[in-house]
Amino acid sequence: MEKFFHLKENGTTVSTEVVAGITTFFAMSYIIVVNPGILSQAGMPWGGVFLATIIASIAGTLVMGLFANVPYAQAPGMGLNAFFTYTVCFALKFTWQEALCMVFLCGLINVIITVTRIRKIIIQSIPPMLQHAIGAGIGVFVAYVGLLNVDLIKFTPKDTKAAGQGLATGATPGIATFSDPTLWLFLIGLVLAIVFTVLKVKGGLLLSIVITTVIGIPLGLTSMAQSVSVGEVFSQLPTTFGAIFSPEGFPALFSNTARIPLVLLTIFAFSMSDTFDTIGTFIGTGRRSGIFSEEDEKLMESSHGFSSKMDRALFADSVATSIGSIFGTSNTTTYVESAAGIGAGGRTGLTSLVVSACFALSIFFAPVISAVPSAATAGALVLVGCMMVSSLKEINWTDITEAIPAFFAAVFMALAYSISYGIAAGFIMFCIVKTCVGKAREVHPMVWIVSALFILNFVIQTLL
Repeated sequence: MEKFFHLKENGTTVSTEVVAGITTFFAMSYIIVVNPGILSQAGMPWGGVFLATIIASIAGTLVMGLFANVPYAQAPGMGLNAFFTYTVCFALKFTWQEALCMVFLCGLINVIITVTRIRKIIIQSIPPMLQHAIGAGIGVFVAYVGLLNVDLIKFTPKDTKAAGQGLATGATPGIATFSDPTLWLFLIGLVLAIVFTVLKVKGGLLLSIVITTVIGIPLGLTSMAQSVSVGEVFSQLPTTFGAIFSPEGFPALFSNTARIPLVLLTIFAFSMSDTFDTIGTFIGTGRRSGIFSEEDEKLMESSHGFSSKMDRALFADSVATSIGSIFGTSNTTTYVESAAGIGAGGRTGLTSLVVSACFALSIFFAPVISAVPSAATAGALVLVGCMMVSSLKEINWTDITEAIPAFFAAVFMALAYSISYGIAAGFIMFCIVKTCVGKAREVHPMVWIVSALFILNFVIQTLL
């Protein structure tokens, strides 16, 4: 164990890694239930997607832990699954089999840009100021996810009168009333997480989740009311497994040549979001925690294969998307909730190995795992986000040319509910600011290219 994962070298222990893995799993376990709920709306069998979600998560996380030796977990990405169902299947009228084919091709493209070092060049081109802003932005995003999971932030529709009719033109955010027991359970969990962290209680985040879950039983929030049999789940998997290779898959996708431009644009949109969600997560959590050190970054500059942890982590993330599409789920990506486990002390692939084991067990204990209420994990997410925001101190806020891009990168992740959109805002503003002060040549060519691709992506989504 020590020789394989280099625990002492990374300043961790087996017990710390186990606790970190369980913490990460509970922070992201909601995807086991949420992903099938979203993809089943596109006509996919719930049980098949349920099992495909778990299998893809296990495969991707195992590759991340055993090949890259980093404490990151993978699963079908939120946002990407919504894009799969509501845009690709509903709006663009592709079948779910055709959509899975595009996810598979997206994974292959990401493998190629990883092997050819394009992804690494992108990471190296990001200025330190934006790297710190991205890290802090992910902290804001993680905390915001925690708050939204318990509906602490309410959005009240605004009505205006136009043409004599009341039209909903937006929403006013505000804090919810504390009459909901979910909010009280969340506050209990948050306070416990804060107390345990401040007192440096080992495994404090996980302990706060467990205690909060138990407290949720008399409140009626921890329940096993919904369950599905293991036999039923396995009986539905053949419908999704290998569907991309059936007549309804690749043959159908490319049968109409007039749709090929739209297919390529959709794959591009998938790839952009997947790539930058992953890059943002690695930069935001890996740099601050020391998982990706300066020495590792220097090794990454080598052109000889997978010479660094970052190389292997990026490759693992790319492969996971294609694996997931074969079993029957949307893009598999590196989860930002891995920050919860990293915050609990996870530093090596042993954390990922534990997460994979938890996913495997969840096949048989799905009713128990899904019983953990979002209010029990939300407090841990908020606290981890709070700790990550400290990266903002590294930014020179008195320099307006740094402050503007950093602000947009950090804030837009939460406002747009997307890591990649936050990165897009930071990149684009960085190019604009540097151009205005006559320092456009200081902007790395890759930043210009990526900014242009982001703008193109926005145009494509507008057209779609």
